[in-house]
Amino acid sequence: MKKVKIITVCCSAAFYKQALDIEKQLKKLGFKVKIPYIAYIMKKNNNFDVSFYKTWHKDKKQYPKKTKLMDIHFKKVLQADAILVLNFEKDGIQGYIGGNGLLEMFLAYIHKKPVFIYNPIPDDLNIAEEVYGLNPIFINQDLGVISASLRGVRATK
Repeated sequence: MKKVKIITVCCSAAFYKQALDIEKQLKKLGFKVKIPYIAYIMKKNNNFDVSFYKTWHKDKKQYPKKTKLMDIHFKKVLQADAILVLNFEKDGIQGYIGGNGLLEMFLAYIHKKPVFIYNPIPDDLNIAEEVYGLNPIFINQDLGVISASLRGVRATK
């Protein structure tokens, strides 16, 4: 019996609206998809203003909330067969990948899970060296590359 492969989508909270669209596309390709929890809350509230959800920016006592969200998403990375990092333009930086994205990529890498990146990154991205060092597969917005690449990867139970 063929098991459905799981893809966990990782990205900046600024890209959660796009993550919901990519989730639909990946499901059409036959994947089970996990995306950040807050993306569903944003959709339900029809509020994609990131600052509304990042309460710890105004009150450092709220950082346990950030820790909990990170823990939840790290578990999704571990449950996946691969991750897809969505990286669009943010704050004038093309192909933006932030600190959490790098942590999620590293977690996937050390657990020998393929790391796919949606768009190229600029060579002057402050973490370009680390990103390239994790040997990701850049898909240039072609989700079919993930399907083709995972044919030989054993699916998660």
